[in-house]
Amino acid sequence: MLKNRYLFIALGLFLYSIVSSAQSNVGVRLPDASTGINLPTYPELVVVPGYPVYYAPRLNTNYFFYDGMYWIYQDDNWYASIWYNGPWDMVDPELVPVFILRVPVRYYRQPPAYFYGWWPDLAPRWGEHWGSGWERHREGWDRWTYGTAPSPAPLPAYQRQYAKDRYPQRVEQQELQRQNYRYRPHDSIVRQRYQEQLTPRALVPQGQAQERSRDRKD
Repeated sequence: MLKNRYLFIALGLFLYSIVSSAQSNVGVRLPDASTGINLPTYPELVVVPGYPVYYAPRLNTNYFFYDGMYWIYQDDNWYASIWYNGPWDMVDPELVPVFILRVPVRYYRQPPAYFYGWWPDLAPRWGEHWGSGWERHREGWDRWTYGTAPSPAPLPAYQRQYAKDRYPQRVEQQELQRQNYRYRPHDSIVRQRYQEQLTPRALVPQGQAQERSRDRKD
């Protein structure tokens, strides 16, 4: 009886190792990120003066549009989407485009508590917040000559006709975007994420999925 028990335990460990190996090699599907934001209609978007970024002055959230994609900052996380109400993909702080990072504090409609005391006409002090490890990786993000920014990308205005009751699912969004929005991102970081959202959901290696939870501060 005892011998059979050990046999079952050994078999279980063997099967677990096979499944774990398969998950590492094939990957797991990442679900759409939950932000709690639910817009009934297309938001009003206004260009941040001197920046290639729009913000939403009438929304009670940190909502932006840059280089063909929507961006929100909520609960210390960045999210991006090709459609105004998601679905949203979480963006690692090390992969947020520099012009999004450079948007001055005053254009955050729901600034987090750690923004308190920061100069409103300057970008948030991301290096101070996210730590020296992030700052080393994103060195130079805050060094640029004001007035040399590229022109803002055109808004995908066709999305205005898709209010809450007509809002499409991801697959339909992809097709509508390909048909109606001719602009393509110039920023290399945005270009890659944009293309990912235009294609069917791909399998993501498990190690990359777990990477989101690591501590970036030294």
